[in-house]
Amino acid sequence: MSDWTTLVSAEDLAAALGRDDLIVIDTRTSLTDRAASEQAYRQAHIPGARYADLDRDLSDHRKPGGGRHPWPDAADFVATLGRWGVTAQHQVVVYDAADGALAASRLWFLLRVLGHRRVAVLDGGWQRWSALGLPTDAQLPTPQPTSYEAGYDARRLLDAQQVRSLLDSGGLLIDARAGERFRGEVEPLDKRAGHVPGACNRAYALNLDDGRFKSPQALAQEFSPLLQGREPAQVAAMCGSGVTACHHLLALAHAGFDGAGLYTGSWSGWIEDPQRPVATGDE
Repeated sequence: MSDWTTLVSAEDLAAALGRDDLIVIDTRTSLTDRAASEQAYRQAHIPGARYADLDRDLSDHRKPGGGRHPWPDAADFVATLGRWGVTAQHQVVVYDAADGALAASRLWFLLRVLGHRRVAVLDGGWQRWSALGLPTDAQLPTPQPTSYEAGYDARRLLDAQQVRSLLDSGGLLIDARAGERFRGEVEPLDKRAGHVPGACNRAYALNLDDGRFKSPQALAQEFSPLLQGREPAQVAAMCGSGVTACHHLLALAHAGFDGAGLYTGSWSGWIEDPQRPVATGDE
């Protein structure tokens, strides 16, 4: 059976349930009601799925200067993997409520930047799984704790200074927020509106067609004019807090452009320093 490294269909995952090397992780997230997300998991989830909370498990709010969802240290994240029973040999599948844009793609990238190749996002998420009438249960798993030893590939995790250097060297910074937020017309979450000067805008929703990712060929055709021949190492993604930006990193990998980086603090981290410049409009 081939490894899943970007996306997996609900049908293929359903056929694989019960495999010894498979671990499924539920990352359903509500930014307005965290408790409701975990309660929904407790009521019904894909059989055997662990639960990952965006703020508790996939962020580190003890860290200043990292935006609204600070990137966790590798030692803390691998300890979380150990509690979930994940080893470097497991095939991991992560899902959220629908399109992977919240915590699912974030967890996918956390694992990939650790060097874990066999991790994929469930295409269409819980919404499609439920619509197809595939198996669910309410039983909470009791993982056997393991030890996961790995460190991040620091080249793919950028801070504000590294973002400036990337842009100064002709690299590409793709902002995954909606156009009106990028242009500074509205800002529902952060204290200042606008974008990092030199960034370009591609809303993450453009990666999708009817709630599922577009084909690799379609994504490659759409990203190529942005990349203009740049290697993935010359590309980074950002958003409001380093979460939906990972949707672009997943889409890029699915399109054959694996290796791009993440501005971990993203817009909320950028504006923590009032001296940093802010752009508005399309440029």
